[in-house]
Amino acid sequence: MNPIKIGLLGLGTVGGGTVSVLTRNIDEITRRAGREIVISHVAALDYDADAIEGLDRIGRITDDAFDVVNDPEVEIIIELIGGYSPARELVLKAIENGKHVVTANKALIALHGNEIFSAAQARGVTVAFEAAVAGGIPIIKAMREGLAANQIQWAAGIINGTGNFILSEMRDHGRDFDDVLKEAQSLGYAETDPTFDVEGIDAAHKLTIIGSIAFGIPLQFDKTYTEGITHIEQLDVRYAGELGYRIKHLGITRKTDKGIEMRVHPTLIPERRLIANVDGVMNAVLVYGDAVGPTLYYGAGAGAQPTASAVVADVVDVVRALTSDPENRVPHLAFQPDAMSDIPVVDIEDIETAYYLRLSAVDRPGVLANVTAILGRSNISIEAIIQKQAIDGSPHVPVIFLTQRVQEKNMNEAIRHIEALDTISGQVARIRLETLA
Repeated sequence: MNPIKIGLLGLGTVGGGTVSVLTRNIDEITRRAGREIVISHVAALDYDADAIEGLDRIGRITDDAFDVVNDPEVEIIIELIGGYSPARELVLKAIENGKHVVTANKALIALHGNEIFSAAQARGVTVAFEAAVAGGIPIIKAMREGLAANQIQWAAGIINGTGNFILSEMRDHGRDFDDVLKEAQSLGYAETDPTFDVEGIDAAHKLTIIGSIAFGIPLQFDKTYTEGITHIEQLDVRYAGELGYRIKHLGITRKTDKGIEMRVHPTLIPERRLIANVDGVMNAVLVYGDAVGPTLYYGAGAGAQPTASAVVADVVDVVRALTSDPENRVPHLAFQPDAMSDIPVVDIEDIETAYYLRLSAVDRPGVLANVTAILGRSNISIEAIIQKQAIDGSPHVPVIFLTQRVQEKNMNEAIRHIEALDTISGQVARIRLETLA
């Protein structure tokens, strides 16, 4: 049989890695796919030819991406440009031209995936996106196929390596957020503008996809609650450790009687949990199915070679499925398009979780009694109270509360009343707590 011809959009970090992996392992990949795969047409505006292994073994390179998606000889488009536009227009044009698409673009899938998958279904082509979530970890395939017999109850993941690196360094070396962020930028873990990483937007893109596959709901990025780690202080990291917890920036999705929770935020989790011990830039996703129980997926969540591994694996899957009719392929979001659910996404104020609270209180009798009275009026049960020593002779002392599970809107009300007390200085630090049991 003739080789399958690939059109590649982008020769950046992941694009270059994809060329290297595909050309270096071409014999093994051909054995797995059943047909030879060649990159025949590439679009790139800026790239380092000397740094890309195997670049001399690909076809022609152009600066016009639409020239590639309109190439009649190309059967599969790999989109590695990133961002929303022109990626969306290029992918939709490729689909219109009857080409299969492989992408690592989590932002594109999270925001425009419903439109893209609908177009692909109508045209009878596949859109594969394993590399869009957790880099080289095959979490999409695991949830969509390996756990197909299960009703997934919840999933929780460390799905942004930059944030995990920062929190790990703050815990292990007692460093402040700003100091570690500068190092992450110098090491290439964080962009010059780190907003997507440290404010949780990147993780929210990925969680949107995980939640849709887990529960068979449309992609709804706009309803995913997103909170970053910029407000996490060294004090909280240290106190959490003393209490037997670690702070991780988690994406959590859970099916409840009210609907589907979709939330990204810093979270205290018991230090004995495996996922609590995932450090540095590594990623991990913990999925709980009713039949299989908890399963943990761990590995490199970014980088040229790990992400390229997922990209090429998707290409192999597409090549294997080229002879299958569209109705018998694995659905894009795990569930058949006409069987998607309209279960609502739960508003963050309606979720229930336990909390870590840290407040700065005047050190005199009756102050904590006022605080506990406010918590009681909001139906918040206290698990533990710890008062620390004053810092540098301050008249205020740090006080830490661990609460039992409570509705978020009750906690919001209580915090407003606590911060209004003249015996409390500044804002109450609040971090949600999950046992992941």
